[in-house]
Amino acid sequence: MVIKKPAGIKSSEITDKKVYLNRRLFMRGAALAGSALATGWLYRSLNAPPQPPRANAKIENVLKPQPTFEVPAVNEKLTPLESITTYNNFYEFDTNKGGVASAAADFVTRPWSVSVEGLVNKPKVFDIDELLGLAPQEERIYRFRCVEGWSMVIPWDGFPLSKLLEAVEPQSNAKYVAFQTLYDPKRMPNQSTGILDWPYVEGLRMDEAMHPLTILATGIYGEVLPPQDGAPIRLVVPWKYGFKSIKSIVKIKLVETEPPTTWNIAAPDEYGFYSNVNPQVNHPRWSQAREQRIGEFSKRPTLMFNGYAEQVAHLYDGMDLRKYY
Repeated sequence: MVIKKPAGIKSSEITDKKVYLNRRLFMRGAALAGSALATGWLYRSLNAPPQPPRANAKIENVLKPQPTFEVPAVNEKLTPLESITTYNNFYEFDTNKGGVASAAADFVTRPWSVSVEGLVNKPKVFDIDELLGLAPQEERIYRFRCVEGWSMVIPWDGFPLSKLLEAVEPQSNAKYVAFQTLYDPKRMPNQSTGILDWPYVEGLRMDEAMHPLTILATGIYGEVLPPQDGAPIRLVVPWKYGFKSIKSIVKIKLVETEPPTTWNIAAPDEYGFYSNVNPQVNHPRWSQAREQRIGEFSKRPTLMFNGYAEQVAHLYDGMDLRKYY
């Protein structure tokens, strides 16, 4: 499969936003380590992850606080803001990656609220500005890999999803976190079609949701997140394929059983619940062994867990990653 760079973007324009990011080119590992410690009590309060994960794992290892770590620096060229905002997967607006930005240009993201409910002690509907006050906004430079074979390096602004989950106090039988995108065909015109089963839904296992790498993003390059990239708030899970990072979230629900996910509903033989970046597990219609970075002409090897194996591989101990793809 040949992946072309977005039309209209010259090779000379594929440069880093150096002026803005010069002092922040490395991930802030210390901040993430602190986040892991702060959420340790919640890991301990939860039961073992639901089956089928970690079929051979010892339960006591699951219940211990997650180890602290420093996120590896992404010493790679950042994808230009122009590319990030003109080459998008957002089927609610358009199935053409180059058409999403224009289709979403008039999308209004204020007022906005996110309902957090289900197996929690303190369910609440958060106004978007209240959500932004839950934790300091941090810049996270993450690799972002899409299942179609293209990738980017994006400086996101956001905060750990764990901070939101802490605020609502998950109950011990909460095993998964389910997410839902806004459903409003008048504002998201492609929802009037039957191309997918609307609204878009996604899900994570609780330990994935609580992991320090998992964030709710509200901006890119220090600027407000634009509609075509999932405004006003979206999930970013950097070790999974991009479609897991659900956009324009309006509902988060903690549940006991594995929730349905849009692409798994649409094509279960192609898109599994876990959807971890894995070069050894091909999509039925193309290889995942190599990827094409937007702005580059040659392909590069795909990294296991998108380069975050040291931080997340332990989440899947004992699992057959070809079966649980």
